[in-house]
Amino acid sequence: MDWQAWLTIATIIGIAIALIRDLARPDVIFLGALGVLLMAGVITPIEAFAGFSNGAVIALASLFVVAAGIEESGLLRRIEWRLLRKVHHLPLALLRMMVPTALVSAFMNNTPVVAMWMQPVQRWAYRSKISPSKMLIPLSYASIAGGMVTLMGSSTNVVVAGLVEGYDLPPLGLFDFSLIGLPAAVVVLIFLTFFGVRLLPDRASEPVFTRSRLQQCLFEIRISEGSPFAGKTLDQAKLDTDNESTIVQVRRGKHIMPVDRQFVLGQRDVLCFSGDVSIFENLLLRPGLEPGVAIAKERTKNLLPMYEAVISETSNLVGKSLKDVDFLSTYGGVVLAVQQRAGGLEGAMTDITLKAGDLILVGAVAGFEDRWNASHTEFYYVLPRGASHGKPPKRQLVLSLGILVTMIVMIAMQLAPLPTVAFGGALAMVVTRCIGITTARNALDLQVLLLIAAALGLGVAAEKTGLAEGLAQILTSMATVNPILALIGLYACTNIMTELIANKAAAVLMLPVALGMATTLDADPKAFILAVAVAAAASFMTPVGYQTNLMVMAAGNYKVRDYLRVGLPISLLIMITAVTIISVKWF
Repeated sequence: MDWQAWLTIATIIGIAIALIRDLARPDVIFLGALGVLLMAGVITPIEAFAGFSNGAVIALASLFVVAAGIEESGLLRRIEWRLLRKVHHLPLALLRMMVPTALVSAFMNNTPVVAMWMQPVQRWAYRSKISPSKMLIPLSYASIAGGMVTLMGSSTNVVVAGLVEGYDLPPLGLFDFSLIGLPAAVVVLIFLTFFGVRLLPDRASEPVFTRSRLQQCLFEIRISEGSPFAGKTLDQAKLDTDNESTIVQVRRGKHIMPVDRQFVLGQRDVLCFSGDVSIFENLLLRPGLEPGVAIAKERTKNLLPMYEAVISETSNLVGKSLKDVDFLSTYGGVVLAVQQRAGGLEGAMTDITLKAGDLILVGAVAGFEDRWNASHTEFYYVLPRGASHGKPPKRQLVLSLGILVTMIVMIAMQLAPLPTVAFGGALAMVVTRCIGITTARNALDLQVLLLIAAALGLGVAAEKTGLAEGLAQILTSMATVNPILALIGLYACTNIMTELIANKAAAVLMLPVALGMATTLDADPKAFILAVAVAAAASFMTPVGYQTNLMVMAAGNYKVRDYLRVGLPISLLIMITAVTIISVKWF
C-alpha cells in the first residue's frame, strides 16, 4: 500500500478515537477527517463533496420530514395507550410492547417511536411493580430490530441502497432487506422475551419511578429575599429531612460554604440538592424558596410548564457546562435539574460537564416542546411533565397515513427511485399541511446528513487508495478454507466498526469491501450487500451505538455493562441468522 492508503487508515483510526473520547460532535469529526484527506490530495474536491448530492442523503432528508409528519399526526399517541392495557405478565407485556414498536419502526424513524412510548411503558411498569429497567432496553432494541426489516426502516439501509445504485447494480427493493431483517427481528424479540428479561438489571426502587425519570439528579434552590428560612440553620430549616434528598453544597455569592447542620442561611443563598426531582417541585411550593437559576422574576411565570429532555450526541451542549451556555436565549428555557447517565453527581449544577444521554428538567417558554421535538439534533426527545398532548385533527391523521402508504406502495413496486418517492412524500406532507414549513425545516437533522455526506467521501478514499480492495483480499483469503468464513469475517468487521464509529459510516466504508469480495468469489453481490447492511444496523452492544440506546439509558438507570450483557448474545444470534440465511440462499 502507498502512503495515501496508510493516511486513510490513520484517519479512520483517528475518527474512532475521537468518537470514543467525545472530542467533538460526530459530524465535526467526520468533516475534519474529510478535510485531512482532501488537503493531502488523497481525494479531489469533486470526490470529497459528491456525497452532499448523493441520492441517499436526499432520500434520508426527505424521510426525516415524512417521519415528523407522522409524529405530528398523533398516530403514535393513539397507539401508545393500547400497548400495555390490561397486561400484568412481564413476558406478555414485552411482546405487546415490542411487536408494534418493531412494526412501526420498519417504516419510520424510530427515535419518535421510542420517545413517545417511554412514558407509557414506565407508568405500566410502576403500576405492575416491575422495574422499568426490564422494559426500556427491549423498547430500544425492538425499534432497532424493526428498522432492519425494510429499506425505509433505518438510515443505514437507505445509505446502502443509495450506494448500490452508484455501482450500477440493480436497485434494492423495499422488502429485499426483509429476507434477513425479518427473521433477525423475530430472533431479537424472542430472545428478549424469554432470556433477555433475566439478563436485564432490576435496579429501580419504588420511590424512583413513582414520580419521574429524573431520579438522583442535581437541582438548586435559592433562599429568596424576605424568606422565612433566612436566619435559620440548616437543621432548623429541615429542607432535606425526607431521606430522598441531600444538600451537597451551599453557595453564598461566589463562595462555597461548608455543609454544616448549624450553618445559618441567608437571603440569596443557593442550596444544591442531590435527589429526586419531585423534591425540587415540592420545595418550590414553599414560601421563600425559588429556583436557583439566575432568571428575572417577571419571567418566571413564562417558564412553565416544565419539560424533561435527553441531550443528543449531536447537541451543542455536549462537553459544555451550563455556565458556558446561554440556555435561555439559545433554547428558550432554563435548566432546573440535571441527571447524568453516568451518575456520580456532585458539586454545583452549573459546573457539570454535560454529555449525550443526560436527562435535564427545563422550565420553558411556549413552543419549546414543538420546536425541539421537530429536530433531534439537540435533544433526542422533549416530553412535558404532567401534561397531556392535544389530539390532532382526524383529517391530519388520515392524510399522513395516506401519504405514507402511498410511498410504501410506490417503493415496493419500484415505480420510482427512493429519493424521488421520499422527496415527493415530504413535499406532500407540507402541501397538505400535515406539517408546517418551520417544523419540516427543523426536522432536517443536518448533523446526521453532514456525517453521512462526509462518510461517503471517506468511502471514496478507501476505495481509491486500494484500502477496500486490500481488506477484501484478506477476507476473501479465508474463503480458501470455507466461503462462509469470509462472510463471517465481513460481518464481524462491519459490526465491530459500527460499535466504534457511526453505523452509517461503517456501511459506507465496508460496502466497497463487500463488492470486492463478491467479484473475487464470483458470487451474487446482493448476499454481501445485505450482510453489510444488517451488520451495520445491528448496534446492540453499547449505549452510544444507536441513539435510542442513549435515550433509554438515564431513564432505565442503565450501566454500559447492561448493554454488553444483553447486546452481545443478540449480536451473535443475528450474525448466525444472517450468515445461515445467506449461505442457504446464495452459497
